[in-house]
Amino acid sequence: ETDGALCTLTVNRPKVLNALNARVLEELSAAFEDIRGRSDVRAVVITGAGDRAFVAGADIAAMAELPVAEARKLAEKGHKVGDLIAQLPQPVLAAVNGFALGGGLELALACDVIFASKTAKLGQPEVNIGVMPGFGGTQRLIRRVGPGHAARLIYGGDPISAEEGHRLGLVDVLCEPATLLEETRALGKKIASRAPVAVGHAKQALRATFELPLAEGNRLEQQLFAELFAPHDQKEGMAAFLAKRPASFLGK
Repeated sequence: ETDGALCTLTVNRPKVLNALNARVLEELSAAFEDIRGRSDVRAVVITGAGDRAFVAGADIAAMAELPVAEARKLAEKGHKVGDLIAQLPQPVLAAVNGFALGGGLELALACDVIFASKTAKLGQPEVNIGVMPGFGGTQRLIRRVGPGHAARLIYGGDPISAEEGHRLGLVDVLCEPATLLEETRALGKKIASRAPVAVGHAKQALRATFELPLAEGNRLEQQLFAELFAPHDQKEGMAAFLAKRPASFLGK
């Protein structure tokens, strides 16, 4: 659903706690591919239907008898969703409203900011069923909480509370259950009101820190900063600031 320039995606399988199967992953990929080409969408919120789960994990019933080749294809679908989120110019905010386990936590980890209800539970419990994270968890979790905590969560397989996740840096914003979506959308609307080209460039620079040495990252920042002086929005933003009036950003 859209509210102005804010788009909210809801994983809607509440009877199975919004578990991810191949079809849901394909639908998420299609949604993010559509959003990538839409100039009218400037921020995205993703959440799960109901109040019990964001996404409780991958659909175990659908995975139980998968041969190796099909398991690889499923992992590729999960990684595609995470890569699309990372590559979007629009920031993506996760509103974790319950269980975010396995593939659910991996979906949240791909997002730019993670909001969580104080009653949420988060974890990578895959070792309890004989597998390991396969949708990016081993790579993204360590970047959020460090090697020791990531190893504890992945090797031990036990979920943690949202409060502990917040202490570790896994959760960015803790919310009361009743206000979770409202607070997440409030940041989304604020982002949507900012200069979209500048926000997109800033996201690109932030994401590059995971891959580039500091010197290369600084060079990228300089390049992206300079590029913003050609678009309309830089001229409008600075003129509005100097004139003490609200800016009208066009996304160009």
